[in-house]
Amino acid sequence: MEIAALVSGGVDSSVIVYQLKEAGYTPTLFYIRIGMEDKDGYMDCPAEEDIEIASFIAKKYGCPLEVVSLHEEYWESVISYTIDAVRRGLTPNPDMMCNKLIKFGTFEKKWGHAFDRIATGHYATTTEIDHKIYLSTAADKVKDQTYFLGQVDYLQIAKLMFPIGQMQKSEVRAIAIQQGLPSALRKDSQGICFLGKINYNDFIRRYLGEKPGKIMEWETNRILGEHKGYWFHTIGQRKGLYLSGGPWFVVKKDIPNNIIYVSNGYDPETQYGRTVNLQGFHFITEDPWGFFSDEKSIAFKIRHTPEFTFGKIKRIGDIYRIESEEKIQGIAAGQFGVVYDTACRLCLGSGAIAD
Repeated sequence: MEIAALVSGGVDSSVIVYQLKEAGYTPTLFYIRIGMEDKDGYMDCPAEEDIEIASFIAKKYGCPLEVVSLHEEYWESVISYTIDAVRRGLTPNPDMMCNKLIKFGTFEKKWGHAFDRIATGHYATTTEIDHKIYLSTAADKVKDQTYFLGQVDYLQIAKLMFPIGQMQKSEVRAIAIQQGLPSALRKDSQGICFLGKINYNDFIRRYLGEKPGKIMEWETNRILGEHKGYWFHTIGQRKGLYLSGGPWFVVKKDIPNNIIYVSNGYDPETQYGRTVNLQGFHFITEDPWGFFSDEKSIAFKIRHTPEFTFGKIKRIGDIYRIESEEKIQGIAAGQFGVVYDTACRLCLGSGAIAD
């Protein structure tokens, strides 16, 4: 079986090469340049260090390594999506789009199609039920990354391999140390995949600039201060408001009038809601319910966290509406709601949160 392994220079993707070799495979390693270090010459990405580590791994395990570039495609799809969503006052998820459109989309069309399987260092698993492949959660519930894979389709998930999906992060680190891998003690990457070391607000400022507007208290319409543009803020945000007498939380954005509304307190009721409307809902493997009018019990997430929330889902026209059993903090339009079975094992699909 011919396997393409996507490597990043991190400890997780380094260990999948070891795992594949132990299983008797010699994968072809691919390092995908998707950051923006060459775009306008302003990004400070650690690509060279990553490639150096990937080269070490390839040599150690006798695997071919290809360094390929998807800069242009990344700009046209993921980055343009991010900027457009922010401009519209939404909260985008570029990492989900990167997985769907780049790592398992354009890569497949250009190189992956020549291989039987594509292996990655994601903390996820696949489960076969009635001869169909389902995306399923990882053994390490804290590191589980199925939320970020919620937009992949069936053809993609049926071809993917997750060699560390049944392992704890501590086990992965232990193998890397035992094997003397240079990534063994490397910190996990944080933040958005294309930004490298660039601050997110600096990135947004570069493309959307600043647009001063009022910060107002939601309950009283009292003007509390000024912000530099609604696109720098998201629902549920606490840091970066620079208001005294806090904590203050962003609870609503008036896009046409460029007003940010905030509420005060550690647990303001205005932070919470129970209803999540999902548009453009997409099932990964299949729709397990068909066209249904009754409610179905589910688990779900509206952001990448170890915890699941439980509730009911119902289809209303083109909208899939979730009614949560408990109040949820920071329901932000544009983010994705990812739906699981009640056992929190199978990842069924996802949709973008609507206003």
